[in-house]
Amino acid sequence: MSAHDALAAGAACPNPAFVREAQSAIAAYDQAGMFSGAVLVAANGRPVLRRGVGLADRELGVAAAPEMKFRIGSITKQFTATAILQLQEAGKLSIDDPISKYYADAPAAWSKVTLRHLLTHSSGIPTYTALPGFFDRTARLPHTPEELIKLTRDKPLEFEPGSKFAYDNSGYILLGYVVEKVSGQPYADYLKQHIFGPLHMTGSGYDREDTIILGRVPGYQRAPDGGLGNAPFLDMSVPFAAGSLYSTVDDLLAWDQALYAASPLKPNSLKAMFTDYGHHYGFGFVIDQQWGQDRIWHNGGVNGFTASFQRYPKSRITAVALANQTTPATDKLATDLAGLCLGAKVYPRQAPETATALARYAGFYELSPFIVTKVDIRAPGLISHIAGQPDLRLYPAGGGKFFAKTADVELTFQTGADGQVSGVVIQQGGQQPLAKRIDAAEAERLAKAKAAHLAAGVASPGTEEALRRVIGGLQSGAPDYSRMAPSLAEATRRQADGIRTALAQLGPLKSVTFQSVGPGGADIYIVAFEKGSLEWRIVLGDGGQIVGLVFRQSPG
Repeated sequence: MSAHDALAAGAACPNPAFVREAQSAIAAYDQAGMFSGAVLVAANGRPVLRRGVGLADRELGVAAAPEMKFRIGSITKQFTATAILQLQEAGKLSIDDPISKYYADAPAAWSKVTLRHLLTHSSGIPTYTALPGFFDRTARLPHTPEELIKLTRDKPLEFEPGSKFAYDNSGYILLGYVVEKVSGQPYADYLKQHIFGPLHMTGSGYDREDTIILGRVPGYQRAPDGGLGNAPFLDMSVPFAAGSLYSTVDDLLAWDQALYAASPLKPNSLKAMFTDYGHHYGFGFVIDQQWGQDRIWHNGGVNGFTASFQRYPKSRITAVALANQTTPATDKLATDLAGLCLGAKVYPRQAPETATALARYAGFYELSPFIVTKVDIRAPGLISHIAGQPDLRLYPAGGGKFFAKTADVELTFQTGADGQVSGVVIQQGGQQPLAKRIDAAEAERLAKAKAAHLAAGVASPGTEEALRRVIGGLQSGAPDYSRMAPSLAEATRRQADGIRTALAQLGPLKSVTFQSVGPGGADIYIVAFEKGSLEWRIVLGDGGQIVGLVFRQSPG
């Protein structure tokens, strides 16, 4: 056990082997460099696992400890929602009031937007964090709540209030503004007086760069070379009531127990907060199922930090993971630890392979024209190296199958007629692409081609034409799947209806503009539609076939 482990006498998980299995899981994340920070698992409000993981300060070499303070990003939203509900209980507002009642400069388009819509991300107000250049410029400068609201105040609604769900930080900025307007207190002071103080959450508060906060840790993010670097500066006035709080694993457990005891809110308010309003979301909480049980939870992400706070009411299991690095692993680690505590089958059963068998799989595999993974032996399994990414440790499951603990990835190696390993099928996120095996010389050629593509910084021939063609097909409902790699075609078929609906909301295509070459070699385009824009990444393989295609809301 770590020096920072502290277990409550008598506390126990349904799984008697939990501590041993949890330590093994945490070690996998730690050794892969995928998580550093603090974790806590509690049963019936009492910690069964509480420890620091990795380094809190990489420049000073200070180890992480569970009492340290981490920015929690959007976990802030549940505290904002609580403040609103407290004010409703006090008779000072109603969540069915229009926002225009409290924000005098609300445009006519917001006339139907209520506080309830803001709480449930169903207002249709665009999120300010998706504005062009936001993280490059706006996020570095101090802003008042009024200035943040003005960033999207005059933009058209994305949909009729109440008709759809779209995660929206602007809505929670408005809710924070309402808290200040109705209570007559600054948002930070209100939370301290009405939530953190009464619940003795002394390790929680509103983060400020100019204030010395004992135990506050710095944040890091992944650098292009795969290592960690200091996260870019973020003025903490910018996330405001959508994401500016810091906390500790102990305070979040205290918060969890207060919710069970109905300390911060009356039972009827808590029931409203934990109701799923049709999109697996209540008021500041995600409402879904995991490990065969109902789960009430939320995650958070803010420059250099990721967080996950998960509650399993049926079993009274709580799992918290707070990381001082930007990593996709934080949610998975918290979920894995909860599952291990509950005795769920979190990972496939390991089936040891001999050194001779492992040696068969070592080599180079082409994931795309610009991405090659080198697979080496790392007993008792394998390790996958991809340039610019953390190494992925693979555990044997027998019959040429391997799995990762730090990512939802399973690999099945393929054998040709000659008995030699010819490739590997990678199952991740519903996709099952086949990566063919190549020799060292071909791997070096592809690496040089990728380097040249990155250095040139220009689009590969044919990517814009292919992108226009595939978007047109998706809009019409008739994509040409023959022009896609089989795994991509299969994934696109499953999602085609949803993609078509999303594109229909944006209207006709207006322009396709090349932006840059991504670290993985994909060509990045900003595609403007009549009612918005999307960032698309595309990679072409042999014969112009699309082997990689993803899109997201344009960050700028």
